[in-house]
Amino acid sequence: MKRPSNKNRIMRINDEILREVSDIIRSEIKDPRLPLVVSVTKVDTTSDLSYCKVHISIMGSDHEKKEALDVLKSSAGFIRGQIARRINLRNTPEFKFVIDDSMEYSIKISKLIDEANKPRED
Repeated sequence: MKRPSNKNRIMRINDEILREVSDIIRSEIKDPRLPLVVSVTKVDTTSDLSYCKVHISIMGSDHEKKEALDVLKSSAGFIRGQIARRINLRNTPEFKFVIDDSMEYSIKISKLIDEANKPRED
């Protein structure tokens, strides 16, 4: 019987971590500096499970994004402990949170395309 590749295993782990981190941020972290709209867009875990980069999207001003990122960075140990309880992994990775601006970028590009396609009124 063929063993699943390490790449498939990491992809499954990434999916599970993404689901659980999203749930933890939404239901467990009660810091008022954390905006209501915080989405985990992507998770990249190293093959040895020592580190996990969590890409988050935050709707709001630059100041709100920075505050939310600070909250998540200070909550990284708590999140790691929750992940250790929820997912059975040999090693629970250390979490690093980074801002993912791809959603805001795509909204901006979409608006520019809409403006370019508007009929001109001369």
